[in-house]
This record gives sequence, structure tokens and C-alpha cells, in this order.
Amino acid sequence: SNLNINDVLGNYSLTLIDALDTLAVMGNSSEFQKAVKLVIDTVSFDKDSTVQVFEATIRVLGSLLSAHIIITDTKQPFGDMSIKDYDNELLHMAHDLAVRLLPAFENTKTGIPYPRVNLKKGVPPDSHNETCTAGAGSLLVEFGILSRLLGDSTFEWVARRAVRALWSLRSNNTGLPGNVVNIQTGHWVGKQSGLGAGSDSFYEYLLKSYILFGEKEDLEMFNDAYRNIQNHLRRGREACNEGEGDPPLYVNVNMFTGQLMNTWIDSLQAFFPGLQVLIGDVEDAICLHAFYYAIWKRYGALPERYNWQLQAPDVPFYPLRPELVESTYLLYQATKNPFYLHVGMDILQSLEKYTKAKCGYATLHHVVEKTKEDRMESFFLSETCKYLYLLFDEENPLHKSGNKYMFTTEGHIVSVDERFRNSLWQDILPAEEDGAEKMRPNELKAVNFSSNCNRVPDERRYLLPLKSNYMRQIDRMVGLI
Repeated sequence: SNLNINDVLGNYSLTLIDALDTLAVMGNSSEFQKAVKLVIDTVSFDKDSTVQVFEATIRVLGSLLSAHIIITDTKQPFGDMSIKDYDNELLHMAHDLAVRLLPAFENTKTGIPYPRVNLKKGVPPDSHNETCTAGAGSLLVEFGILSRLLGDSTFEWVARRAVRALWSLRSNNTGLPGNVVNIQTGHWVGKQSGLGAGSDSFYEYLLKSYILFGEKEDLEMFNDAYRNIQNHLRRGREACNEGEGDPPLYVNVNMFTGQLMNTWIDSLQAFFPGLQVLIGDVEDAICLHAFYYAIWKRYGALPERYNWQLQAPDVPFYPLRPELVESTYLLYQATKNPFYLHVGMDILQSLEKYTKAKCGYATLHHVVEKTKEDRMESFFLSETCKYLYLLFDEENPLHKSGNKYMFTTEGHIVSVDERFRNSLWQDILPAEEDGAEKMRPNELKAVNFSSNCNRVPDERRYLLPLKSNYMRQIDRMVGLI
């Protein structure tokens, strides 16, 4: 429950594993091969260690699978990343870890997993019955890839059952889930609905699961969720780049009433413009990104929570999070507007100026005072550095190889590949009807948004993505001017 320090380390060389595919993306085959051998030779999950199911899945399982896919790719687009005498060791390790996480899905009445599990002993006897929506509902990409690589439906089945359970518990009124649920009763303990901590990757993985596996059910859930987000969480003027009114902003509301619950947003929400890019809602993405960038310009970092009413941080630390960089990278890919290269340069210079330490980069304890903490989260190497590198490396094989790649929520690259679209177990994964009206169109498109990619014409490429009067409006809103 400590917002600042969480039990993610697990005592299994977390940072080494989480950074594997970053080395590959950067084309450093000798270091990649050295790191993979180190992982194979020294890492074991047979430990008396209690870990978060979510963090172990996205940081460790996801990275092992990504590195395995890179090693076994016959095309080797990043240079020679093959490993001599490689015998699927990383895949076997991923399987071993996933089996150790499976007890979290047992003895829960809803099918929603326990948040923590001991890698040796299963669910601890004093375990909480409460978990957050993102933690329980964002396992499908990694578990689904593992299932499809192994030809074993177990992992995808438990992850999908959890997603369906959370989906079935959403409010009848707003169509939105809360952020904390009791896994035995299905009762919402946290009734806040937003796009930040506790909810963020749940929405991200509805869309990304569809992109990867092609299951229509995932797209239908995502389209429904996106419509409800636009209806109940979005505030401000209707169009991003025209009209009167406040800049668009996504707030935290009560899941049952849609009423505003507080006046803060958190840094995790900065991932959302990137997700909007993936569905073609580029205009809205431009506006929301500009808001987070303005906060960054003010502090040289993003505070964990920022109170937009008080124009001040509510929770002032910055653990080197990647979400703003991720959205910057995806917006640059979508628009090719050099503005986003300047944003990336700004972020890079701030990181160098305020967070660089003797042996790496440090969490900022306080974004105003610029005091540091003695830790560097593993996602700094797996995501923040990778997205910054790719933003500036236009010739990277990831952009040029002709392969299509998707990033997991931890920034691990996975090729969008036919073998993940063929599931061998349609009969075991029938869509469960929950009585909700089914969406009609199944093609990938977002519903109920104000614009799409086609609205960004070439002549706008070298203008500011947001009109200067709207930029100034946002700067005023965060106390920059």
C-alpha cells in the first residue's frame, strides 16, 4: 500500500531481465547475448519470495518472452541476436515463473487473482482479498503469448477469465469499473474510475490483446470502455484544436454516479495519449499530451500526482516513469511533427540535469526540491530509455524492418505475428454473454471521439500541433505563466 516503495524486486535480477530487449533494440548484440547467458546461468524463480503477480508478469515474464522471440526470429532484424546452442531456455523460464504465479488464480470466487503470491509457497496465508483493476486485468498479453507459444491454454484462460470478471462488475450506470475490488465478493472497495494508477493498463490491454490475438471480444470491450471514458471522464471543450472552453482533461469520477471524486491526476495517466494514437484519435492525444508536457516543463519531471485545481503536486516524487516519453514517441510516429523531437530533447536534458547519479539515474524524491532517492526502477531501462532512443533513431530496424511490433505495458517488444492469432482452443474459450448489448462494428475503430488521423494534414506537420493560444491556455492552467 506504500505508493512510493513497492515489493517488485523479487530477488531475481529484475533490472537485468527487464532490460534484455532494450539491448536488442539498441543493436548491442554482444551485451544482449552476455545478458541472456547471465540470466540463463544465474536466475532461478525457486525462491521464498513474495511478489506482485502484475509486476512479475509485465516486468519479468514479458521480458523473457520478448527476448525469446528476438533470439528465435529467423530474420534477426536487430543484428545477430541469436544465442549459440539456445534451447528455448528463456521460454522454459517464463513457463516456470507463470506456473508459480498460477496459485493466485485459485480459491478466488470471482476468478480475479490475488495480488501477491509467494514463488515457492503460493498465496500467503495473510493475503489481502483486494486487488486493483489494472493489476488483475492486465495479464492477458503476456499470459496469452505464453499460452500460444506453448500450445497450452491454461495461462490465457485464467487471464481472460479475470478480464471478463472485472468487465462484468462494471457499473450499469456509467459502464465504468472502479479501481479496487474484493476478489471473493466482487464488491468494489475503491469506487474511483479514472485512467491512472489502478486502472490504466486494464484499458491498454483490451486494445493490445485485440491487436495481438485478433479476438473480437477484446475490441468490443475496448470500444465500449472508450465510449464510456469519453462520456464520463473527459472534461473541457469538445474539439482539441478549435472552439472555446477549457483544454480537454480526463478526471477521476465515482464509477456509479460519474461525479468528480478529486482534483488530481497522476503521472501514469500520461500513457493515454499513446493509446489514443493507436486507435487513431490523434487530435485528442495531442491535447492531453500537451497538458502533461506543460507540467514537465514546470518541474523538469512529472510529479506522481498533480492537483490541477491547486496547481501543485499532491504526491511530489518522480520514479523515472516512461509514460510521457511513450506518448511523445507514439505521437511523433503518427504525425512526424518535429515538435515531439523537441519534447524528447527537453525530457532528456531534464533527466541528465536532475536525475543522473554516479551509478545510473535516480528517482526524484521531490520534483520541486530535486532531492534524490537511492533507487532506479527497472522500467527506466526497459521503457523510458527505449522510447527516448527510438524517438531519435528513425533508422532503427524496429521502424524499417517491415515487421510490425507492439509494445507491452512494460515497453517490451513483441512482433505482431500470425502464430499469436491462431488459437488452438476456441472451444475452451467461448465468449461469455453477460447480457450486454453487443457492439456492431468489429473493425478497429474508436467510437465517439471528435476526430481521427485523417485530420492531421501534411501542411500542419511543421506547425505547432496545438495552436499557440491553446498552448498558452494550458501553460496558464499549470502555473507556467
